[in-house]
Amino acid sequence: MDSVAPSAASSAAIDTLRRFETPEGIEIELKLAGPVPRAAAFVIDLAIRVGLYALLLPLAGFAGVGMGLMLIALFLLEWLYPVVFELRSGATPGKRALKLLVVHADGTPVGPSASLIRNLLRAVDFLPLLYGLGLAVMLADRDFRRLGDLAAATLVIHAEPQAPAAAGIANVHAVPPPLPLDLATQRAVLAFAERSSELSPARRAELAARIDLGAPAGTDPEALLLGIASWISRGKPEPARTDTSGPRRNRPARRA
Repeated sequence: MDSVAPSAASSAAIDTLRRFETPEGIEIELKLAGPVPRAAAFVIDLAIRVGLYALLLPLAGFAGVGMGLMLIALFLLEWLYPVVFELRSGATPGKRALKLLVVHADGTPVGPSASLIRNLLRAVDFLPLLYGLGLAVMLADRDFRRLGDLAAATLVIHAEPQAPAAAGIANVHAVPPPLPLDLATQRAVLAFAERSSELSPARRAELAARIDLGAPAGTDPEALLLGIASWISRGKPEPARTDTSGPRRNRPARRA
């Protein structure tokens, strides 16, 4: 029995899955990215920036103004390059190539202040050389956070495949619900569709699994919800309930 306990403790220590409770009270799992994939993403981004720096070199040939413009461009590339991409898609081209994503500690998309903080502190993480301090902090932290991540309360995770319908329901194929839905359930389905683009894939999957619509086994709950939301938003009539006595609308009205 004593030999099993250390094994379990060691497996928990190296586990990269972290569970977080969302504001809706749902527990989700995020797969954290360690130093190796993050370093590979950094090398890709560095190669891209070096290529852009090379394109700016001709500006140095112009006296005065040209050198000033080149220095401004170099500053913007060095400090705003990651911020722009993180706010646009949650990842720089290097991270996107490695399927990594920057998020808040609760799994929500990274915001402007958090992105600025984590990237401005790269100068400290770089000390004394080649991100030595940042690597040491990452290895000491159970969530692989460098100083910039600790200050900004951010995580770098392995991104899950993005559902094509997550951006909204405008172009989603309408799917009638398998069961009649009351007004409260219809509102819940529409609220899920409206917020789907703001939620992480893990959170969308958790929320979709909580709404039971009596779908057949093997049905993707998220795709079904978005299809039903599209169906409701287009003003489709509610499917008639099964009635063995015949259509209700064809019965003659009872006289008082």
